[in-house]
Amino acid sequence: MKKMLLAFVMMFLAGFAGAADKPPTTTLNGKVLEVKDVEIYTYLRLKTKDGETWAAVSKAPVKVGADVSIENAMVMNDFESKTLKRKFDRIYFGSLAGPVASAPAKGGDMASVHAGIAKPVEVTDVKVAKATGPDARTVAEIATSKAALKDKTVVVRGKVVKFNPEIMGKNWVHLRDGTGSAADGSNDILVTTRDETKVGDVVLAKGIVRTDRDFGSGYSYKLLVEDATLQK
Repeated sequence: MKKMLLAFVMMFLAGFAGAADKPPTTTLNGKVLEVKDVEIYTYLRLKTKDGETWAAVSKAPVKVGADVSIENAMVMNDFESKTLKRKFDRIYFGSLAGPVASAPAKGGDMASVHAGIAKPVEVTDVKVAKATGPDARTVAEIATSKAALKDKTVVVRGKVVKFNPEIMGKNWVHLRDGTGSAADGSNDILVTTRDETKVGDVVLAKGIVRTDRDFGSGYSYKLLVEDATLQK
């Protein structure tokens, strides 16, 4: 009986810890006081029952005075929008509910969202020299050894073939170096960073390999390199 009770307690605590790892989300309701559109986002200043706050959703035709509901809203503190050239002490990122909501991307994950935002450049002739040093890896090596590299630092040099700025407080960069195969996706690596770059740049990215990352709201990835610094 004691063993069964101990096993139950351990299972309960493990489940609680797993839930605590996920960022809390909420539904945000309010009246739109101000609208600012950028390339892929609509920023909304809202009047809610708890006072005024800012929120960001996928670009949508929202009008001042409208009552909106933002689902799976995730709060971010001290978020800086380089596009708007301003810093928000507190802002919510989520999905706009109702008839003015943007159509959901097929597949329901952030990869699908990215696919509809920026088109990759022609990459048939990409040939980038591998980085040097003990942590240096090619794109294909990261893709094929993701289990062994999980939570480890890697350095990869590649050509930027897609760049999507300011999604959930980060810039999302796709790199290719000429290694790997398009058939299994091992020719492309996704990198998150706060550094700026542009499509066509060749950059050296240093970050942490993460696998099976779930950002909430259906945004999930099997493999990416997170919190990277970029050097040209």
